[in-house]
Amino acid sequence: MKFSQAQALRSKWHKTRLLLQHRGIKPFIPNTQKYNKANLKSMLEQYGMVYVKPERGTFGKGVMRVEKEEGQRFAYQYEEKRLEFKSLEGLFTSLSKKTGKQSYLIQKGIHLLRHQKRYFDIRVMVQRNAKGPWESTGIIGRLGHPRKIVTNYHSGGKPMALEQLLESHLTKSKQAELVKKLNELGITIATHLQKTYPNFRQIGVDIGLDRGFTPWIIEVNTKPDPYIFNQLKDKSMYRKVLRYWQLANEKKKIIVPVKDKIKDKDLKKAKTS
Repeated sequence: MKFSQAQALRSKWHKTRLLLQHRGIKPFIPNTQKYNKANLKSMLEQYGMVYVKPERGTFGKGVMRVEKEEGQRFAYQYEEKRLEFKSLEGLFTSLSKKTGKQSYLIQKGIHLLRHQKRYFDIRVMVQRNAKGPWESTGIIGRLGHPRKIVTNYHSGGKPMALEQLLESHLTKSKQAELVKKLNELGITIATHLQKTYPNFRQIGVDIGLDRGFTPWIIEVNTKPDPYIFNQLKDKSMYRKVLRYWQLANEKKKIIVPVKDKIKDKDLKKAKTS
């Protein structure tokens, strides 16, 4: 199945399948499947907690955290509301009312690190400079709303300096090692995506850290918002991100895939390699 440029870059499923082709990126991608009853059942049995999210969507809208509890009971949270169920059937019926006819995905749940009892994740901004090479131009933490499951600024999340969020978890030297790893991962992702979409110039990689500090790629945003970096007291990172963002808009072109490599056989091969 071929995708138009706009469809492909909006589709979380398409981007996930594309990233799975890269051996260096694949270990950091949480198991992601199409939403249906069979996949929901098997992934809840395997992980205990998953996220159900729209295949196409922004700002964390429509994202639900689903959990399997003791005694074959189930629950899910949507925005600030939590619902509980006595059976998988009841859970699936309620979830399907939320999803409707829209395409949704199920993603392995990551138990994120917390700051002051609130979950946080990380946005890595990766942009092409004037000469063409990719640079990691900004990295920022996103502290989730205390009663919500998403960290997006538009959903009540708070952009914060990453070192402030990590100071109770890691030493300064370990923080530096982690930031270096995340920046390198961001550049690897951008370089890989560029092989199929050669003309785009910036991405925002959303990364969650689990309790073992393993980075998990939650999402790759091909239209990242530069203005969250303006929330930092130190404006130097924001100025660089904005300068590169303006450059990207000046050089904006129609993004056309080099070729449509993403087929079911490729996905199976990626999963077994």
